[in-house]
Amino acid sequence: MHPFALLFLAALLAATAVKVWLSLRHMQHVRAHRDQVPDAFAADIPAASHRTAADYTVAKGRVDLAEIPVDAALVLLLTFGGGLGWIDAALRPLLGDGLLHGVGLIGAVVVLTSAISLPASIYRTFVVEQRFGFNKMTPAMFAGDLLRSTLLGTALGLPLLAAVLWLMGAMGELWWLYVWAVWVGFNLLVLAVYPTFIAPLFNKFSPLQDEALEARVRTLLERCGFQAQGLFVMDGSKRSSHGNAYFTGLGRSKRIVFFDTLLARLTPEEIEAVLAHELGHFKLRHVAKRIAWTFAASLVFLALLAWLAAEPWFYAALGVDRPSTAMALLLFFTVLPSFTFLLSPLFAWYSRRHEFEADHYAARHARASDLVHALVKLYKDNASTLTPDPVHSMFYDSHPPAAIRIARLQSAAG
Repeated sequence: MHPFALLFLAALLAATAVKVWLSLRHMQHVRAHRDQVPDAFAADIPAASHRTAADYTVAKGRVDLAEIPVDAALVLLLTFGGGLGWIDAALRPLLGDGLLHGVGLIGAVVVLTSAISLPASIYRTFVVEQRFGFNKMTPAMFAGDLLRSTLLGTALGLPLLAAVLWLMGAMGELWWLYVWAVWVGFNLLVLAVYPTFIAPLFNKFSPLQDEALEARVRTLLERCGFQAQGLFVMDGSKRSSHGNAYFTGLGRSKRIVFFDTLLARLTPEEIEAVLAHELGHFKLRHVAKRIAWTFAASLVFLALLAWLAAEPWFYAALGVDRPSTAMALLLFFTVLPSFTFLLSPLFAWYSRRHEFEADHYAARHARASDLVHALVKLYKDNASTLTPDPVHSMFYDSHPPAAIRIARLQSAAG
């Protein structure tokens, strides 16, 4: 077996083993603390709600745990099992050897992997979310969302994929620079048009009607020196009872969006504090920094792909005997997650750092106590566990654990 094949197999097995270990210890830790509400939350969250959150976390964890070996088996089947080579050979008589074949090959693999992940998505929605009272979707709505997302992905993804494959074959050794430029432009375009053209395909967005709340929000925006195209309410309740608020768009297309479920649960003061936190992300340039890091990482990965795509051993080591630009893309993005998984704590730490900074910003432009009250309500209503396993949290959680986050905000309030 080729040394790279051994290296990849070791990385895949190590990543899979660590994922299983993290999932098991997280569920065990949550179950062990199921009957005791942490002291910091005892006055606000009933024991019954805390137990429900623990059960909800464990139920989701079981689905995640079941998916881990399935994902690993699929990777092995596509590579060492010859799956990619078989799909390639099956499509070649139908699509030839040109650009159409490359697009069809990658499209077929995307359809296959999406179909394999679909049962878990259905189970999460109609069993786990339904059991805990969060799901509002009907099977018809689920199917409609799936159809719309598939058509949208096809309309956006196929032209981009065709452009990438053409550049890989036509632009010589520096094709990866041209692909990177196209990739950056495509992502910026999607970010710009998402609020007005893409998001409305899935949800209804209405202008905020509460005049008193709008005045409070406008005052906060002026105080923070922030401009937005509009304040909108999204009908999130038609799919789920979870609540949230977010910013979307770039430049003048920026919008502030409130879930209708959030407005129904929080007081105006608490909504203002939540919005101040989200404003913090923009004013502290967290969004711009994450986009910049993403683009920088994509440049490095494309340079690495360009090197590997020219090496015959890269294909042979992974069970492919007919190199092509499309196969290089598939192999690279199939094996990459196994090598990058152990970097997850670094990415999660960077995200949690931004959340702390945004909380600090909110505490300076609204009342920290209001943000504390809002977060406690959201933890309770969304059945978020208050006792995550620390190691699991270190790998996966983009937000700080509840107890640590609340303690910092209470200190700021004091």
